[in-house]
Amino acid sequence: MNYRVLLFYKYVQFADPEVFRKEHLKFCSENDILGRVWISYEGINATVSGTVVNILKYKNEIQRYPEFADTWFKEDQHNEHAFKKIHVRVKNEIVNACFGEVDLSKTARRLKPEELNSFYETGKDFVIIDTRNDYESDIGKFKNAITPQMDTFRDWPKVTEELEPYKDKTIVTYCTGGIRCEKASAYLVQKGFKDVYQMNGGIWNYITQHPDKYWEGSVFVFDERRIVTPNTKEEIKHIGKCYYCGKPTSYYINCHNQDCDKLLVTCEECKIKNEYCCSDLCRNSSNKRSRVHG
Repeated sequence: MNYRVLLFYKYVQFADPEVFRKEHLKFCSENDILGRVWISYEGINATVSGTVVNILKYKNEIQRYPEFADTWFKEDQHNEHAFKKIHVRVKNEIVNACFGEVDLSKTARRLKPEELNSFYETGKDFVIIDTRNDYESDIGKFKNAITPQMDTFRDWPKVTEELEPYKDKTIVTYCTGGIRCEKASAYLVQKGFKDVYQMNGGIWNYITQHPDKYWEGSVFVFDERRIVTPNTKEEIKHIGKCYYCGKPTSYYINCHNQDCDKLLVTCEECKIKNEYCCSDLCRNSSNKRSRVHG
């Protein structure tokens, strides 16, 4: 485990993203940092990997910018790079929302992992809502969570309308690292929801402190690992169901017909039996990708 995977974001007014992009790409290339870094006038959003030594250098590099001096890094051990390339890009938004103007100074209160545990254990009347895409929540969620059908985070305004019956209830929002639930919760507050929280540090902060507790299943991550499985209890280790047989699993593949590329949850046996394809039509395609990487 000589490598680290680093997940972080920061909403902050940032003056010159293009200058940062050039400097940062050079630094990453010179220090063998791989991953993706999105920079915008509204802040930064990144997941990168590197050796223990290089990740330490990387954190120091980020924090030399006054705007990012107090950045909260979520870190995981790994035995190799979690990415194949480095991408540093300027974006309109650090997470693609397209909500229009959202006042992030009025974001929801931050709920610590132990406070969420208390909500569950004291029988508090609350609603916990996943702000991620549905393919992420299919393999993992908090106990009793509402998992809206969202193809992308841009669907959140429509989901907010569907949540109107809960407008006067205590609501907890969550996502992987905090970036989506911070903006989603601010949007709820803006729309008049009365008592809204965001999971402080997202799922990642919770599972590193409380595995085998109220998180059920695996966590979808946007790197070569695809999933992280934090629990050891068999009854909550996998909640995803194999596309073919329905067996509990968290394993994801893309259909190997490159004209389809459908994302599938599948068990080991069924992916091989079905030739890594979602249908007979795709199995017979002449445009199937190689199975070199499984």
